[in-house]
Amino acid sequence: MSTNPPTLSFRALQLANEQRSAYGLRYHDYQRYRKHCANRTHRLRCTLKMTHGKGKEFKKLPPSTPENAKDGHLELLLFESERAWAYAQDLIAQALLPANAEQASSLRHKATARFRRAIHWSSQLLTLCHSLHAANKLNASRLLEASIYSLVLNGRFLRYRDDFEAALGYLCVARDLLDRMASAAASSRDQALARYFGDEISPEIRYCAHEMGDSKAYDVDNIVKDIGAKKRAALAQGCDALIKQLEETAEKEKGTDGGRKRLREIQWEGEPVPVRNPELVDALLKVQDAEARLGRGGEDGKRQILASSRKGIAAYDAILLALSDAEEVSRKLTESKQSTATAASGTRDIHFVHAYVVYQLLSNRIQRDLLLVDALQQSSKSPKSRDASETSKKPAPTVADVLDVRVYPALIKLLNSVLQSLEQMRTLSVVDESPDLASSIEARISYTKARRCLYLSRSYLPSKRYPEALALCQHAAIDIRETRSTLSTLSPSDDPVSTYYPLTKADVDAADAAVAKHSLSSKQAWFTHNGGVVDPTAQQWKKPTFYNIAFNYVQSDLMARLEERAGKAPSVVPAQQVQSHQQAKEVMEEIREEPQQEQKAQTQTQGENTQARGGLSNLLGGWWGKK
Repeated sequence: MSTNPPTLSFRALQLANEQRSAYGLRYHDYQRYRKHCANRTHRLRCTLKMTHGKGKEFKKLPPSTPENAKDGHLELLLFESERAWAYAQDLIAQALLPANAEQASSLRHKATARFRRAIHWSSQLLTLCHSLHAANKLNASRLLEASIYSLVLNGRFLRYRDDFEAALGYLCVARDLLDRMASAAASSRDQALARYFGDEISPEIRYCAHEMGDSKAYDVDNIVKDIGAKKRAALAQGCDALIKQLEETAEKEKGTDGGRKRLREIQWEGEPVPVRNPELVDALLKVQDAEARLGRGGEDGKRQILASSRKGIAAYDAILLALSDAEEVSRKLTESKQSTATAASGTRDIHFVHAYVVYQLLSNRIQRDLLLVDALQQSSKSPKSRDASETSKKPAPTVADVLDVRVYPALIKLLNSVLQSLEQMRTLSVVDESPDLASSIEARISYTKARRCLYLSRSYLPSKRYPEALALCQHAAIDIRETRSTLSTLSPSDDPVSTYYPLTKADVDAADAAVAKHSLSSKQAWFTHNGGVVDPTAQQWKKPTFYNIAFNYVQSDLMARLEERAGKAPSVVPAQQVQSHQQAKEVMEEIREEPQQEQKAQTQTQGENTQARGGLSNLLGGWWGKK
């Protein structure tokens, strides 16, 4: 055997997963994936010069041997198998449609033929991989992936043929090899790839065991442990030696650059959160690298970076960019898993992982905004306050008392962003499941509202709008009282939000004192300004009356058209337009005077009638009654 290192880098499971996710199988679009495989095989044949000529004479192509085999030859066999398998799945889906009930048997027959063709191509792929491994051109992990791919395909075909016992053997051996591959993986991506394929075939193992009458079909791990150990040697020859070589290779890689490719264990409330998708692992590795750059100064690296705000903000921007990519990947995976549930029993599903990623994104965004708030406060202090804080041993006064007035709009905008992130965080499912976390976030929401009201109230003072400033102080006092009430139910050790948004009772007391001090100073300034009287100019603003726009209407001829169609043509009356506001006013006065004139006319008429009926009518009026 040659001592040269393997030259081929073909990976069956990784290539199949990437192509399936990118070309339709994430949403079970088998027709699109089949067309992609057909185009890919055509391009590979053209690249490898394995196309047939245009002449009538058929010339058989030379077989692929270990001497002339390349990655393209292995990819060609894999895509031929994937194409036939996708066509079989498409035909099975068509046979289940009610519209194809008459053609269901022929469609299933074609699907069986395509399934057999897929197994034929996978067998050729496995045979060539064994030959390349014997020639030391393909390492153990690549050969193991090709063996697992062939086992899964055979098991699915037997399950489709209702041969559940044989299918259970193939699928259990494949799952056992995937578990061994995951435990011996050198990188987190390889580990997630093995877990992903293991989660895909776990429901099929459960279904086969249920059809065989197993009362413990739900316990997939024990079924795999029992059946996989018995049939591993018969169905996967030499797999023990391959696993041993894989473990040795993993140990060597861990000593070189394995730490960079390993994802730290993710925990939520003391429980691990396994990431079982290769795409998500790649995104979280970028997040891990960005966090490492942020905390490069030691254990308290984050606090050291705060001294230089530009570096800290740039580091947080890198983390937010990586977390945004991770959130997009997890959201797509969540959308693709809405109709299916392939998560292993006892593990977190992709919906939980998506909520966790969103929580981390919002928490880092809050940290970045709070860093900007601190930077603005430090940079906008007046020189006198800086000198006083440097010379005096006592703590500096409240930052808000010595800030530049022009900084308040920026601070309010940043606090609005913090408040928006906190409110969005409160709606997450992972927060609803934790009462302590929900209470901590609600306390931060109230405290942020109080700070925002305080800064907004101070921004009103230069324009001498004292009533608005005092009203905002009252709102801030209510929010501080709510914050103190919420914090009283939590202990400092049970506050998980303190890692990125620290809040203590001393901070709440300081904010309460600042609000009270500002309220008192606002009242004094208002009294000094005009004795506490409300500005009379505020009463000059009046709401416009309704009749100013009453005559600006558009005449509708809908009723005229209806009467015309009914044979009752109405007489056309030209509309009189109001030329000015003064004319409209005169028209309104005339309309108001008409009832008064009519009432005067009626009164005069009654008086004349009474005078005409005088004399005998008045004397004998009771005999004829009253009118």
